[in-house]
Amino acid sequence: MDKHYGHIIERIIRRNGYSISELARLTNVNRRSIYNWFNQKNLKPEIIFRIGCALKHDFSEEFPELFTEDEFQKVIAPAKTSEEDSQTGPEISSSYWKDKYIRILEEYNRLLVNQVKQEPKKS
Repeated sequence: MDKHYGHIIERIIRRNGYSISELARLTNVNRRSIYNWFNQKNLKPEIIFRIGCALKHDFSEEFPELFTEDEFQKVIAPAKTSEEDSQTGPEISSSYWKDKYIRILEEYNRLLVNQVKQEPKKS
């Protein structure tokens, strides 16, 4: 069977609900590069590994010919420090709080725009 690496990666990204913007930010490339990757039949293993690290996804299941499970384990389940042991959940992630803050700002801006549209115009 002939694999299309880009399509496989795109399917995983979309199935797991990742946004293209988030992936672009995590991999330090622009969104156009992400879409270009999706169209490539053969991606470099370095790019696939980079995406896997950013998304904390083990691509050794989809591409056993390229990776072993051990290559992703250090990224997916890094050793915890004693400080991290006392904290659990997504609350400890700085990107979690950054994304939450951005969503709140976007909602606030949307509400402001709606309010301005509803105000009667003063002559």
